[in-house]
Amino acid sequence: MFERLEEINTPPDPFQFYTAADLWTDEHTSEQMLKFHLDREMDVASRNHSFIDRSADWIASHFDIGAGKKIADFGCGPGLYAVRLARRQAAVTGIDFSQRSIRYAREAATWEGLAIHYVNMNYLDFETDDRFDLIVMIMCDFCALSPAQRKTILSRFHGLLELSGSVLLDVYSPVAFDEREEKTEYGPGLLNGFWSPGSYYGFLNTFKYEKEKVVLDKYTIIEAGGTRTIYNWLQYFSPEDLERELAACGFAVEGYYSDVAGTPFSAHSREFAVVAGKRP
Repeated sequence: MFERLEEINTPPDPFQFYTAADLWTDEHTSEQMLKFHLDREMDVASRNHSFIDRSADWIASHFDIGAGKKIADFGCGPGLYAVRLARRQAAVTGIDFSQRSIRYAREAATWEGLAIHYVNMNYLDFETDDRFDLIVMIMCDFCALSPAQRKTILSRFHGLLELSGSVLLDVYSPVAFDEREEKTEYGPGLLNGFWSPGSYYGFLNTFKYEKEKVVLDKYTIIEAGGTRTIYNWLQYFSPEDLERELAACGFAVEGYYSDVAGTPFSAHSREFAVVAGKRP
């Protein structure tokens, strides 16, 4: 028992383990995540719907979205952005790991009569002959990827983007990193039953990696039938760090904003957005 507790409370190396599938493809947790997405007031799986409306308006204006524009939404979830952009006559492709979210997105698009192309797969593996005028990755999805995965996805973006196209993504800032604190929590049904419909006990260990500017929320879920561990990694970026990663994959930064609704950039923001294009 002591050895097991030692293991639970010992931090792994940054991005040593990766368990995204356990969150997005598990029958129970994917249902919980969809509920968060669809809650109009919450900023958990998606931002609140009032912000999404403002954000979609800014995206449509800034990138001149209309008929003939092709957009790829990586990590589209239940299609909250895809629907809003498709209403402006854009040809939208949404890619997401969660079968439950994609199923909801397809039903919503059908109900509105929108011809959105949804793909249910890990977006790290997504390939197509299509080329896009705009690629978006929103809700700081980029921060959940390891350095190797970020290089993979940026290289994929570069290949999928039209020569004059743009990438829009957002990330957590050093301000948000400084706000995070290491902690340990334990309790029955941790997070109000989020992890399982049955009885379980849960540990949450939050580890900070100062040098790498990474935070890990490590969940250890103990059920009658066994124990599982979920690793939720988040990378935090300065504009300079993000610009280096983009440049290494052939992108040039075109502008920074405090969010994906076009709020002017502030160094005090907990997150920020970047627009980048292919480097000449």
